[in-house]
Amino acid sequence: MPLPAAVALKLTGSERQQLTSISHHRSTPRGILQRVNIVLGAAKGLANRVLARQLSTSVPTVLLWRKRYEEAGLAGILEDRHRSGRPKRISNEKEAAIVEATIKTKPKDSTQWSVRTMALAQKVSPATVQRIWKKHKLQPHRVESFRFSNDPQFASKVRDMVGLYLNPPEKAVVLSVDEKSQIQALDRTQPILPLRPGLPERQTHDYQRHGTTTLFAALNVLEGTVIGQCQPRHRHQEFLRFLNRIDQSVDAALEVHLVLDNYGTHKHPEVKKWLAKRPRYQVHFTPTGSSWLNQVERWFADITRKQIRRGTFRSVADLIQAIQNYIRHYNKNPRPFQWVASASRIIKKVNKYKEILETGD
Repeated sequence: MPLPAAVALKLTGSERQQLTSISHHRSTPRGILQRVNIVLGAAKGLANRVLARQLSTSVPTVLLWRKRYEEAGLAGILEDRHRSGRPKRISNEKEAAIVEATIKTKPKDSTQWSVRTMALAQKVSPATVQRIWKKHKLQPHRVESFRFSNDPQFASKVRDMVGLYLNPPEKAVVLSVDEKSQIQALDRTQPILPLRPGLPERQTHDYQRHGTTTLFAALNVLEGTVIGQCQPRHRHQEFLRFLNRIDQSVDAALEVHLVLDNYGTHKHPEVKKWLAKRPRYQVHFTPTGSSWLNQVERWFADITRKQIRRGTFRSVADLIQAIQNYIRHYNKNPRPFQWVASASRIIKKVNKYKEILETGD
């Protein structure tokens, strides 16, 4: 026998139109969609069991959302009621004690706390420690390095660097220049085992060295293109050869702004003579100990990760060929780095951490 129809929910025309619109919207969450369909089905007078079967849910669920809509309207099915949940077992005092111990103390046999050692010391579960650390954004297992520049002209040099990046001069090219020295041509002692489902690519721990090369690179800050050259050493003679390469590659009508770090090769007397003979070149040195301001360092990180670190090279020639292929491919679709930090923001941040280091707060 067919099930008797339930008492139909009463909907106004605007309510029905609003519910139908929500049910047809592609971004409506699945749970909300089911509740809306329950209400629309109930408005048609469908039996609760029939409606539950059609929507692959239970009769109590149908009854629940019918009742919610009758009591609170649309808001009653779009918003979940507050649930009390399990009572909190850790007091605020205990939570504060765990946070303070994490920040201000160390275990006797280690340099940092782990979830388990802290749980044992505080007599709570590891899950509790993990939850508290996540809440307070504490990560004792991580460490980052830093270095403060002792350059007395740090602020003015930062403003000079950032000014070039954010507002490059017209009719000029800004080149971020540096060298990545001692790149090793490493060959594994056994063939690499290929990637397989459930297994990463595997290579031997030991390797054979076949020599080194130095990559000189000039990153065009505005366009993202790179001028690169591999040479056996990184003395001033090799740097001069690379400067000649730059001079041949850049339009003679443009001024050239070179961003360099304070490596001795870049300040050699012969290099200074070369620059003095070419007035279109202007050199901007990064502050001492602040080579991170040189954008080409970021590009070096990319080529190391993508081409060099996991590469296998049976000779220096193979290594140089791989580097040249990478640069050629990269320059077909260059992507300049977007510098976003202002000089004031950098200087303010450095001063803030210097103050923290001095005061300990």
